[in-house]
Amino acid sequence: MFIKLIGVVVALAVNLAVTPEAPAQALEKKQVTLAVGGKNLFYYLPLTIAERKGYFKDEGLEVQVVDFPGGAKALQAMVGGSADIVSGAYEHTINMQAKGQSIVAVALQGRYNGIVLAVHKSKAAQYKSPKDLKGWKIGVTAPGSSTHMAVQNLLVKNGLKPDDIAAIGVGASAGAVAAMKRGSVEAISNLDPVITKLETDGDVVVTVDTRTAKGMQEVYGGAYHAGCIYAPVEWVKKHPNTTQAVANAMVRAVLWLRTASVDEIVATVPKEYYGDDLNLYKIGLQKNKEGFSPDGRFSMQGAQNVYKVLDAFVPEVQKAKIDLARTFDNSFVDKALAKYGKK
Repeated sequence: MFIKLIGVVVALAVNLAVTPEAPAQALEKKQVTLAVGGKNLFYYLPLTIAERKGYFKDEGLEVQVVDFPGGAKALQAMVGGSADIVSGAYEHTINMQAKGQSIVAVALQGRYNGIVLAVHKSKAAQYKSPKDLKGWKIGVTAPGSSTHMAVQNLLVKNGLKPDDIAAIGVGASAGAVAAMKRGSVEAISNLDPVITKLETDGDVVVTVDTRTAKGMQEVYGGAYHAGCIYAPVEWVKKHPNTTQAVANAMVRAVLWLRTASVDEIVATVPKEYYGDDLNLYKIGLQKNKEGFSPDGRFSMQGAQNVYKVLDAFVPEVQKAKIDLARTFDNSFVDKALAKYGKK
């Protein structure tokens, strides 16, 4: 009997040693609905990594990811109550504060915007600078999304008005590619893999590219907050342990991406992300890999650069007194970094 008891204790100890560490504190909400606008985009790749590698499950979470045609739609879902949190553009935290609604970013996915403005090949000869966009139909993921705001920023910087173009919602996948190929829009503001597909097929000429450090410096002046996880401030206050669990999973994802090879990443994402053109996906991935956040943390400089962009053309932001310190919270990421031994 004693020997049998010893065997049970040893087996239990071994089992505890190989089981993922349980959340330190009970989750206020185990089932979380997360909205995203274009899940297949490299802009949101850390989300897919967290999901596919089981990081959410390791934290005791059951995350339902609901995909929308663009970030503005994902934001609407959260505001309307059909989603708890969003994987979206940091810009929305500032825009919503200007409208009197407090949302806070708790984990950064991207430090480069990754948005590209490309002109249809038939219009390339007419384009010399963003000033030439006046009157054009430009495809964006969704009106009000980060891809739309990127175009508005370029217009204002070049002496035009934000509404001097017609923004056409084309989504973030095959629909965007099709719209450009058939000439429904004259230019497109979108992300990869959409842009790499159009580039490779010779349908567009890239004119502004923020997939690189050089492009980010030219357009935004350096540090930037791009894709992130954000939620209503009140939701975070009510669900601090759940928020911490989400941040833990996202930090693990960006840390993994920091050292993962292109082949390792491809082996992790769903096959439908690349379909029958694996090489094209790899090319696009390589172009965007540098832009992921190395640790999930936000910086005041990055927040200020985003604010400068929005303050140039968003009336609500121009009129409001924005407290940037309230738009992001590094405390959850810092705890996640401490937990996983990365500083």
